[in-house]
Amino acid sequence: MTQATSTARPVRAEVSNARKIAAGSIGNAVEWFDWTIYASFAVFFSGQFFPKTDETASLLATFAIFAVGFFMRPVGGWALGIFSDRYGRKAALAATILMMAGGSLIIGVTPTYEHIGLAAPVLLVIARLIQGLSLGGEYASASTFLAEMAPNHRRGFFSSFAFFSSAGGILIASAIGWALTTHLSPEQMKEFGWRIPFLLGALGGVAGMWLRTSIPETEASAEQLKQQPVKQPLRTLLREYPRETLRIIGFSVLTTFAFYLFVAYVPTYAIRALHADSRIAFGANTIAMIVFMLLHPLLGALSDRIGRKPQLIVFAGGYLLFFYPVITTMQPTFASILAVELFGLVLYALYTSIAPAIMSEQFPTRVRAVGIGAPYNFMVALLGGTTPYLLTWLQSIGQERWFFYYVLAGAVITLLTFIRMPETNGRPLK
Repeated sequence: MTQATSTARPVRAEVSNARKIAAGSIGNAVEWFDWTIYASFAVFFSGQFFPKTDETASLLATFAIFAVGFFMRPVGGWALGIFSDRYGRKAALAATILMMAGGSLIIGVTPTYEHIGLAAPVLLVIARLIQGLSLGGEYASASTFLAEMAPNHRRGFFSSFAFFSSAGGILIASAIGWALTTHLSPEQMKEFGWRIPFLLGALGGVAGMWLRTSIPETEASAEQLKQQPVKQPLRTLLREYPRETLRIIGFSVLTTFAFYLFVAYVPTYAIRALHADSRIAFGANTIAMIVFMLLHPLLGALSDRIGRKPQLIVFAGGYLLFFYPVITTMQPTFASILAVELFGLVLYALYTSIAPAIMSEQFPTRVRAVGIGAPYNFMVALLGGTTPYLLTWLQSIGQERWFFYYVLAGAVITLLTFIRMPETNGRPLK
């Protein structure tokens, strides 16, 4: 009897860890599903929220609102990061997923400009503000939750599921885009098809909320909740951890460009600039995202064995050497688009598989969420929020190569940051 009891205990612990990983990760899936749907489907719904007199102007306006959502991310990273450090990871995770689902629902049910006039873009702005606030808090809270629940020697593996789930959400968005564009005409997509994924995103938020209410607080956060909270978190962050804060900024330059180029923008660029069939663009994106997603647990576990820095240096160095020739030679064929997507995403996975771990390893528990959320989301707002708009504008005047030079400069900054940072693999969290 005693032997049977001791045998059962590890099984329960394993199931418990799996549930915690799922709860910590599902919000990323829902949030990045919604975020990617907006960027990828903008070509279809931009004319529904603005006058249809100029297609390019409508798309630029839609991407401008996309940027508005980004500018709420630092606020979310700051406010919800402080909330997470003061009131726990569980409470913050529940709040972020509800906000993202609510924003998605607003977009999915808002009438068009033709029916309600200026109220349509106003509601779109409100929805994007809510989603931006939510996403700013989600990444920091989910990253700290997964890192704090993991054993020191397996933190890379456990943390890899943050972006594994993000990739899953993006993959589902891409697959839905492929399915809808395959079975619906372009006219049907513009009329009603674009609403379907936003409504699905709202339903996903309900499932995520149920899962997150069933998990316990992390031990590190539970202990911190017994202590006096930090009175001025940002001042504490900048005074006591300036080097760590600058590292997060350095990490975020190239990584922000990489995401929005190879996940969100390449399909739109291929369709509009290269005149590729939308089914080809979304199909290539779907296959590349499957590879990207499946690499995460493998690369996370690899970093636990060889360290964080080797993967990070290969990622940034690969972009610096090969990004420009790869992106500028893309053709409107399935093979070419897929090759470009795989180049960008396989290298990017070297970073994203361990990003929550390396960021969490920079700060102590009392300021960990705000330490990640504030500088990271500031850079995402500054660089990522303007990427689709800037690329679309440069493309319209035939000068998109200047943005590619901009990306190469970012690769230099991020590579130097990785080279100078200390190795943190296996160290106990502060």
